[in-house]
Amino acid sequence: MTHEQGHLSEDARAIIAEEEALLSRVQATLELARRKAGRALENQALVDQLQALRDEATSAAEADLPHLFFQMDQTRALLDRQESAQLPDSQAPYFAHLRLHGDAGPRDYLLGRTTFADVGAGVRVIDWRFAPIARVFYSYEEGDAYEEQFGERLAEGTVEVRRLVVIERGVLTRIISGALVLERAQDGTWHGVGRDVSALREGGAGSAARPGAMGTGKGARRVEDAFGVTAMLDAEQYDAVSVAASHPLLVLGSAGSGKTTVALHRLAKIAFDDPNTYPQARMKLIVPEEGLARLSRRLLAPLGLGRVSVDTLDHWLLATARSAFNLPGIKLSPETSPLVSRFKRHPALRPLLLGRIGAPKTQAGTTLERLHRRLADAYLDRHFLDNVVSQAKGELPRTAIDEVLEHTRLQRSTPLDKELKDITEPERLITVDGKAIEEDTPYALAGTVDLEDLPILMFLKAQHGPLGLERLAHIVLDEAEDFSLFELFVVRKLLGKGRSCTLAGDEMQQTESGFAGWPQALDELGIRDASTCRLQVSYRCPAPVVELARQVLGTQAPAESSAQRPRAGAPVGFHHFPVEAQAQLFVGEALRDLVAREPHASVGVIASSPESADAVYRVVADQAWARRVKDGEFSFEPGVDVTDVGSVKGLEFDYVILPDVTARAWPVDDESRRRLHVAITRTSHQLWVVSSGARSRLIPEAVAAAPR
Repeated sequence: MTHEQGHLSEDARAIIAEEEALLSRVQATLELARRKAGRALENQALVDQLQALRDEATSAAEADLPHLFFQMDQTRALLDRQESAQLPDSQAPYFAHLRLHGDAGPRDYLLGRTTFADVGAGVRVIDWRFAPIARVFYSYEEGDAYEEQFGERLAEGTVEVRRLVVIERGVLTRIISGALVLERAQDGTWHGVGRDVSALREGGAGSAARPGAMGTGKGARRVEDAFGVTAMLDAEQYDAVSVAASHPLLVLGSAGSGKTTVALHRLAKIAFDDPNTYPQARMKLIVPEEGLARLSRRLLAPLGLGRVSVDTLDHWLLATARSAFNLPGIKLSPETSPLVSRFKRHPALRPLLLGRIGAPKTQAGTTLERLHRRLADAYLDRHFLDNVVSQAKGELPRTAIDEVLEHTRLQRSTPLDKELKDITEPERLITVDGKAIEEDTPYALAGTVDLEDLPILMFLKAQHGPLGLERLAHIVLDEAEDFSLFELFVVRKLLGKGRSCTLAGDEMQQTESGFAGWPQALDELGIRDASTCRLQVSYRCPAPVVELARQVLGTQAPAESSAQRPRAGAPVGFHHFPVEAQAQLFVGEALRDLVAREPHASVGVIASSPESADAVYRVVADQAWARRVKDGEFSFEPGVDVTDVGSVKGLEFDYVILPDVTARAWPVDDESRRRLHVAITRTSHQLWVVSSGARSRLIPEAVAAAPR
C-alpha cells in the first residue's frame, strides 16, 4: 500500500525533512573539507569512475562482468589507498543514522565505510565495521536504554533515533525506521510502504516441522508415535516404502517432496519386517553433508533406528579406504581446490582412467602408495588431462589442467621436513608456534592424498581382486546426485551380491557439475531393474517459491507436472540496495524484527560462500539468537542460523533470507543455477532475496521488479 506525500503523517514528513537536511549538511561539510584538503578533483574522479562502472555492470553482458568487477575492485582499491584523511563518498556518505542521548546531550552518528568528523558542524561519520559505538546500532532498538563499555569509559543513555537510509547518487531515496518504510519515487514524491513489504510475514514458526515432512523439525516426540507418521504418507510415498526389501529403489522428487521421508521410513520398515536378514548394525545411511547427517540421526531415533550408522560421504570414504588398504591412518591433503576436486569427481575421468592405468598385475601392486604413484603419473600427463577436459563437454574449464598438474607435483614432492633433516639439526626444524615447518605453505601438500582420490584408488585396487570390506545388508544414499561414479562403485562392492539399497535424489539439486545421470549411476551400482518412484508434490515450499525456483533453473527445469499444484503462501520479498553494507544492515533489521515477533521460528540466512556468511554474521553476532553455523553443526533449535549454500542440502527452515544475490556471487552458469535453486527451496513459509550493487541475472528482472 502506498500514500502520496501529502497523505503522509506529520511524523513521517518530519522524518523525511530531518534526514534530507542532515544529508545536505553532511555533503556541504564534505565539500568544504575537500577544498581544504586540495583533493576534490582526484577523489571525485575516482568516485565518478566507480559509479559509472556500477551503472555499466547493471546492464552489461554477462561475459563482460568479470572484467567490470576487476575494474571496480581496482578503483575501490585506489580510493582505499588514499591517505588516512580520506573523506567519505559524498554520493553515498553513510547508510544509517543513530542519535544517542547521553550525559553530553543528544549526538548524531552516521554509519558509513569511512570515518570522518567535523564536530563544529555536528557531523560524525563512523566506520560501521570497526567503530565501537556502532555496536549500539546492532544491539538496541529505538527508545531503548543502552549501556556499553567503550575502552575505559562506560557509556549510558537512550537511543533516540535508529534509521537505515539509502542514498543513491547523492539523493536520499529510502528511509527505514522500525516498521515505517518511506520511499522516494522518480518524480520526487515520497510514499509510505506497508509493513508487509518491510517485514517477513508472521505465522511461519513451526511450518518446517509439520508431521510427515521430516524437515528441520524434531520428528515424532515419542517412539510409540513414530509409525503414526507413516500413516500420513501419501499414496506415492507409501507405495515406495512398501517396495520389497531385496529390491533396489530410486526415489526422485523436487525439493520438499518427501524423498528423505520415504528413504528413512523404508529403512524402518525393512528393519522391522526382517531384523535377522537386515540387522541395524549392517545398515547404513550416507549423506553428503554433516548438517544432513545430524538431522538424519535425529529423525532415525524416534523410528527405532538408533543403531543404524549415519555417515557423511567424506567420513565414510576415509573409514572405508583405511579398511580396504589396512592402514590405520592416511595423510590427507589439508586443502584441495574446488576445481581439482571437480576434475577428480567428474564422470569423464572414469572410462579414460582405466584405459590409461589398467589393472594392477600383482597383489603387491595394490598398496595405496603404489596405486597413488600410478594415479599421479596420469595426473601429470597433460595429454591425458586434456582428453578428460574435452570429454567433460564444457563442464570442466581448461584451467583445470594446470591446476591438477601443479597440485599433483606438490603432492609427489619430498616433504620439507624430510628434505631438511639431512642438512640441519632436528631441533632447528621446530617452529616458534609449534606448527610443522611446512604448515600453511604449498609444501604442506607433499606426501598427501586427496579425499577425492580415495574412491579412485579403491576402484583401481578392485580391478585386481576383492577390497576385503565387510558387506552391508542395506544402504541408503540421500542426495545421491552428489555421489561420483567412483563412490558408487565402492558402494556396489559393499553390497556384494545383494541389491538392497535406496537412492533418493534430484538432479536439479546437484551443487556441482558432473552428475552422470541416473541410468549411469544405477549401472555403476550394477542395478538394471530398480523400482523408480517419482514424487510429484512439493510439501515444503509455497507456490511463489516454487515458481521462482523454476525460473532460476531456466532451461534446466523439468517439465511442469499436471499433478497437484503447490500450496499458496507468502510472496517472495525482493530487496535491492546500492551497496553491500546497506543490504547487510537491512538483513540484520529484518532478523531482529522477526525474532521479536516469532521467537520459535527457525530462520536460515543462506549466503553464497562461507566468507559472505561471515560478513553477514558480524551484523548480528552480538544477538543471543544468532548462530554462525560451520561444518554442518546445526542445532535444529529456534533461532537464526547464518550459513552458506554448501551446508544446507536436505534441510529446511521456516524462513530463509538469501543476503547476497549479486552478479558476482551468483553468475549465470549451470552450477550457479542449481546452487541458487537449492538455497531458494530451503524455506517452508517465506523467502527473501536481498541484493546489492549488480543483482544476479539468475533472478529475472521482471520478477524482482514486480509489485511486492
